[in-house]
Parts: sequence; structure tokens; C-alpha cells
Amino acid sequence: MNPRFRRLEADYQDLVAAFAGHQYIVVEPVGAVPPERYRVIYNVPGLCVDRDGKASRVFQHLVHIQLPAAYPREKPYCTTEATVFHPNFGAYICIADFWSPSQSLVDVVVQIGDMLQYKLYNTRSPLNAPAAQWAAANVGLLPIGTLELRPREPEVKLRLSATTKGATT
Repeated sequence: MNPRFRRLEADYQDLVAAFAGHQYIVVEPVGAVPPERYRVIYNVPGLCVDRDGKASRVFQHLVHIQLPAAYPREKPYCTTEATVFHPNFGAYICIADFWSPSQSLVDVVVQIGDMLQYKLYNTRSPLNAPAAQWAAANVGLLPIGTLELRPREPEVKLRLSATTKGATT
């Protein structure tokens, strides 16, 4: 099995484990397993541009994640179905100025959700200048959502057996 296939399989397993039954995020693989594309539904507050070109609050966002042929050396390519009013959303979502192959897809999914809620944004190198100007002028209104999206870590309990209780180190 080649390294890319192993990484795709590991990412898929991690996403399934992290977001199965999640309250705010649904991750759907697209295509054969392990997938190279995902559809992610976020049920979080964010801003979209309405038909009149004005920002309006919405509570559901659809994001597509495509893993390029050079992934994980190359970052995932992420897009939205609807226009999101955010400094770092444009024709694509700017998920990282400096991508590292050690970043996980779980982290990317959480990061995008935090960006949608304006918990994360960068106004210094925006894809959407009007959204960056708005964010800079309305810092007191941000974030627009405070939902915690990071999956809970499993609780680990150690049970000592009778043979280890009396052991010395």
C-alpha cells in the first residue's frame, strides 16, 4: 500500500471517528473509500451574501474538500456551495498560509467551522476585501458564533490489575 493511500485511509477513519453523531458537523465521503473528496455540512452561524449582495446571517453551510494528487504535501482545496462573507473565503477557502502535511483533516474541518463563526479570520491577506474591512470595523460583534466544534477526546480510565498493584518500579 503506498503512503498516499495509507494517509487517505487514516484520514477517513479519523473523520468517521471524530464526527460520527457530531452535534454541528456532518462529514460525508464522496466516491470510493478511502475518499479524495468530502462534503461537509456545518450547522453553525455564519454570514453569506444574499441576492441583493448584502451580508446576512445563516445557520447552515456546505463545504467541499478536495484532496489533490500531491496531498498531503499539498494542502486540501476547500470551497463553499454558497458565497460566504468572510475575509478568507473567496473562490476557495484559505485554510493555511503555511500548510504542513502533519495537519489532520479533522483539524481542517474544525478550522473551517471556526472560520465560519468568525472565531478565526485574517484581515491582513484577505481573499474578500469587503469582508476584511467589515470585520476590522466590527471587531466588537465578533465572533458571531461560539459553538465548540472540536470532537471530544475519548475518556481514558486505567484499571490496575492485581498483579500490577503490588509491582515495584
